[in-house]
Amino acid sequence: MISSILLLTGAFVAWIAIRFGNGLRRNIALAKSTGLPYQVVPINPINNVTQAFRFIWMPLWKTFVPKKYWEDVVAVCEWNWQFRKQFTPFAKMGENILIASPTTLMMHTANPELIHEITSRREDFPKPTEHYKILSMFGHNIVTTEGAVWRMHRKVTSASFNEKNSALVFKASIDQAQGMTDYWVKSQKDGSFYTVEHDTMSLALNIISYVGFGLRLVWPGQPLPDDADSKMAKYASFEPPEGHTLTFSESIGGILKHLLPLLLTPSVVLNNVPLRVFQEAKEARENYESYMQEFLQEKAQNIRRGEKEVGMDIMGSLVATSYQEEGGKAGIKMNDSEIIGNAFIMFLAGHETTANVMHFSMLELANNPAAQRRLQQDIDTILGRDTDPATWNYEEKVGAMQASMLGAVMNETLRVLPPVMEVPKKTTPTKAQTVTIDGAKYTLPPNTYLGLCVSASQRNPRCWPARPSKITGAPDDLNDWVPERWFRPSLAADEKQRADLPEEEDFGGYAGPDTSASMFRPVRGSYIPFSEGPRACLGRRLAIVEVLAALAVIFQKYSIENAVDEWASAEEVERMSQSQREGLYKKAVKKSRDVLASCESRVTLKLYNGERVPLRLVKRGEERFVSWYDS
Repeated sequence: MISSILLLTGAFVAWIAIRFGNGLRRNIALAKSTGLPYQVVPINPINNVTQAFRFIWMPLWKTFVPKKYWEDVVAVCEWNWQFRKQFTPFAKMGENILIASPTTLMMHTANPELIHEITSRREDFPKPTEHYKILSMFGHNIVTTEGAVWRMHRKVTSASFNEKNSALVFKASIDQAQGMTDYWVKSQKDGSFYTVEHDTMSLALNIISYVGFGLRLVWPGQPLPDDADSKMAKYASFEPPEGHTLTFSESIGGILKHLLPLLLTPSVVLNNVPLRVFQEAKEARENYESYMQEFLQEKAQNIRRGEKEVGMDIMGSLVATSYQEEGGKAGIKMNDSEIIGNAFIMFLAGHETTANVMHFSMLELANNPAAQRRLQQDIDTILGRDTDPATWNYEEKVGAMQASMLGAVMNETLRVLPPVMEVPKKTTPTKAQTVTIDGAKYTLPPNTYLGLCVSASQRNPRCWPARPSKITGAPDDLNDWVPERWFRPSLAADEKQRADLPEEEDFGGYAGPDTSASMFRPVRGSYIPFSEGPRACLGRRLAIVEVLAALAVIFQKYSIENAVDEWASAEEVERMSQSQREGLYKKAVKKSRDVLASCESRVTLKLYNGERVPLRLVKRGEERFVSWYDS
């Protein structure tokens, strides 16, 4: 019996070895056929299971293979390498890193011309939807589909993304940012608070809930507005309504907190293994699904009665595709799971990513007081220091805001700390694709995985204006957060005037540039926090407007400093000389920068392992550090 088991085990191991060996030989031959330099690795490094066991195979690889074969490429096999290593691997191996493994031929690129070509040729370089299946847990949606199905999802969802609704986002962002600052003033203890990540998430959730779904969510202590729909009040409740164990906000928060367990854990495990994390994830998912089913039915009833929703009403547009008698737009129909699936993606994309940008921007402004002071000067000039934000006019102000330090801060945060580290693409499964790299033609084999490296392309020294780093002393400051670089001259004369050429087919949504025409204009393919081309983020204009408005509200009346409670009390700070305060604040800035440098890419880029950076909100004129300190 034992000998039979050993024989079967040996046969299985031999079969795996032969299969991997044949696969590696095949992919090495394909890599050679491209004419590009290539690297060889023993296991597919972009596979999640492989990464989970890297502590086993990576030491073995380094032990039994001569160093010259792995010393460079090992960097792109590590977890979170796109953020931790930045442009360094490309500086060593070139802007295109072609890798042959036993199961996959892949290429990571930080080459802007190639990135632009790939994103412009949507049919030739589709999204590898198999990488996004986990985002279909509530139904197929605009992110998880390709081809004709994606085109249908895009046309249905894009109707709400226009300048009229951008103005609505602008107003909602002002209202919610005022609510958040009021909440901070009332709740911060000892002059500091640790909840900026959570609170920016709440801010973004409240905004997308209102402008996209008509839900009026408020901050603790705030009453519901007089014009709020009474039928929707349960979604804003701070107590779970009948039939639920979590509030709507708690269910969304639970989904995002436990997103990876929900996406990666089989249902049989999630539903039956009595671990706390699984129980909390299951409870959040069940409550969210129940809320969305109720919400969908309420929207369907409104449509049947012919009621017109106020706002963007993304959900209403989706429901209308199936519940209007005419069958929606041009006969397009979505089923309930697709409607809920797209609603989930809108919450995820319009919530966590935007919140991250605001969170990181505030941390960086606290670390760079000179930039914060210039930001406030621009706010005073454009909007006025004593004006009521409720009177700010979107059409009159947003262009100047985007061309000011407000826009520069947002752009630089998206450059240094983008929500997503890599945009996945691939060649079509049945056809090789020819591309141009540095003026020469190369052919990429069918089914080649292509990773468009966001963080590295946005640090490519041939595409970005750079000066010696004031922070680290490095030859360039491309790894530093320097919003002033957006006021430097563009590197190519035609980039400043360039217009993004529209596709032959209009897929709807915002079609303009992501940065102001009066600022530094990145070379195409070198600035891709929202991706590029037809599959670029549909809601990027709304995200831009939301961040601009929220930052303007916060910094019009207040400044943000790093909290120093860990090293000195308020009384001790008061007794310090300016030089002593400078040394104290340097400690806080260093700690904050160290935490930011340890970020990890989960679904989006987040602070590592729940780390928090405490901040202090102070009225302008009452600052202890940022009114004079310069990092």
